Amino acid sequence: MKKTHIAILVLIAAAITVIISYTGDLTTYESISSAREKEGKFVNLIAKLDTNQPLEYDPVTNPNYLSFTAIDTLGNTVKVVYNNSKPTDMEKSERLVLKGKMNGDQFECKEILMKCPSKYKDDPNAAKEISAE
Repeated sequence: MKKTHIAILVLIAAAITVIISYTGDLTTYESISSAREKEGKFVNLIAKLDTNQPLEYDPVTNPNYLSFTAIDTLGNTVKVVYNNSKPTDMEKSERLVLKGKMNGDQFECKEILMKCPSKYKDDPNAAKEISAE
């Protein structure tokens, strides 16, 4: 076998190893019920703030504690504990991506990403004008 063939085979093996190592790091978006089945594992939970339940945040007493109830599209709810300051305008967000893990009956959140409402939601003609430009 030629040296170039051996080098190509080594590069292919290295590429396969890299691809396999990255597939283990992929995280998927979960519902609350599927996150409960994966207790203790890091997941991305898609939900929204349940405005019917109280939001616990007192920046004077403990600025690094936020607790609220999240509800997913299937109607399941879970208590979320976030040990950081409350994101600005969290109540206005259409959807939340909560990164963390389930621990018993609560979700321990490490990071909150918010999907803000579209400024074109109430005016579909404005969206058409922007796309026509």
